[in-house]
Amino acid sequence: MSIYVVTGTDEGRVSEEAAALFSEIIPPNSDEFTNEIIEGVADNSEAAFQKCSQAIEALQTIGFFGGEKVVWLKGANFFGTDRTSEAERALTGVENLLEVLQGGLPPGVKFLLSATAMNGVRRFGKWAKKSAEFKSFDKIDTSKEGWEAQVALKVSRLAKDKDLTLQGEALEFFVQRAGAESRQIANEIDKLDLYLGTDRREVTVDDVTLMVSVSHKGVIWEISRAVERRNANRAIELIDSLLAKNENAVGIIKASIIPTVRNLFFAKLAGAYGSINRAPAGVQAALPKKKDGTVNTWGLKQASAGARNFSLAQLQQAMSDCLDADKALVTSSQDHRMVLHKLVIKLCDGKRAA
Repeated sequence: MSIYVVTGTDEGRVSEEAAALFSEIIPPNSDEFTNEIIEGVADNSEAAFQKCSQAIEALQTIGFFGGEKVVWLKGANFFGTDRTSEAERALTGVENLLEVLQGGLPPGVKFLLSATAMNGVRRFGKWAKKSAEFKSFDKIDTSKEGWEAQVALKVSRLAKDKDLTLQGEALEFFVQRAGAESRQIANEIDKLDLYLGTDRREVTVDDVTLMVSVSHKGVIWEISRAVERRNANRAIELIDSLLAKNENAVGIIKASIIPTVRNLFFAKLAGAYGSINRAPAGVQAALPKKKDGTVNTWGLKQASAGARNFSLAQLQQAMSDCLDADKALVTSSQDHRMVLHKLVIKLCDGKRAA
């Protein structure tokens, strides 16, 4: 194989995999003069066209020390579906590159493309999946049920590689604090490794609290925990911090508040029967599910402690309040910040009728 494509929305993983692949496929005893790396980040369609032209020229130029070499178009950001990628000049550049690749590369020449996204509908994407060694690494979708379990597996694997023991409450806290970004997860594991040294290899909740930085997803999680504790001041403070960074109010309510209230409600509902397994079939059918159709026990487990702070009637009303706030954010001209503030105050009001 002489053509390699590494792409996906998980930019950290794509970068790591592409770098490892580049080291693997370069000619033996080659140096910086043998191979060519073309930085693929383009600010506009003309720059994208020029990046493709540089790659074509590199592929058609004989290596300094002979024919064998690798040309790496690195971190290209114009193979997706955004405005730059869809501009005519960028499309022309990509089509020109595709023609060269389809025509066959000179003996000993290899081409590596790493890209932040790949439009699988256009000709290049279709051809790459069929004719190149194609690898795709996408982020775990944190908007879907069960994402925590997927991230926990990744965290456990990376921790094991460092001979760290990270499990139980410490693992759960790490997942919620660090989020799903591969690069941040790896960085946080490295920090824990250095912090613990050789004397201690078991990670505690205190270690995670001290060393693991709070990601964007971590802030979302902190909002959830504040609502569970009925701490309106803390929830509002965190919401305002996200809004100050131009985060979308609809995104905030859908990522943090609505899932939290929903899990609290279902945890309270299932808790009345002692456990999920003892709940009637009708109740189990309504519980949040993972991709494989099984109940998302992780989310319910996280919510079980917080559910003690509410009555079932309060959580039923909270579900209605969330629906009203969501509608207000989408369909009305009300100030988004105030809509979220009022919702949080309603949810956390301990004086509301049980």
